[in-house]
Amino acid sequence: MTDAAPAKNLPTFTLDKIYVKDLSLEIPHAPRIFLERDNLHMDVQLNTQAASVQENLFEVVVMATVTARIGEKVMFLIEAKQAGIFHISNLPNGELEPVLAVTCPNILFPYLRAVVSDVTVRGGFAPVLLNPVNFEELYLQQKHQMQEAASTTTH
Repeated sequence: MTDAAPAKNLPTFTLDKIYVKDLSLEIPHAPRIFLERDNLHMDVQLNTQAASVQENLFEVVVMATVTARIGEKVMFLIEAKQAGIFHISNLPNGELEPVLAVTCPNILFPYLRAVVSDVTVRGGFAPVLLNPVNFEELYLQQKHQMQEAASTTTH
């Protein structure tokens, strides 16, 4: 018996690649919008998704849509998708989902935050700094909502 045999069954988690999967900036009312001085309203929508690429290889994407408005006019609209490829294997039953929904987005979010900040500055605006996100809380809320939905459809 060799020492290498038990190591094959140990859980593994590695980050293979981080990349910007999609990025867009729209400034529909430029250049006049730069002259506006009314109060700015910012709306930020955040989502995640995970998909298997091949055995033990997963792509996780954290997406942000940032819409800045002055009154009814859209000042700018940013859509950004920050992605990563993760090699994950030998996790105990039930642990893959939280890793994909919490651990991986926690790794990707600072990169997404930097991309959004950079693109707003390059668009001629003050940087937008996305607030920190508790992906664990979001995951638990989503699980709770799914359980409630399942219990209402079975009754």
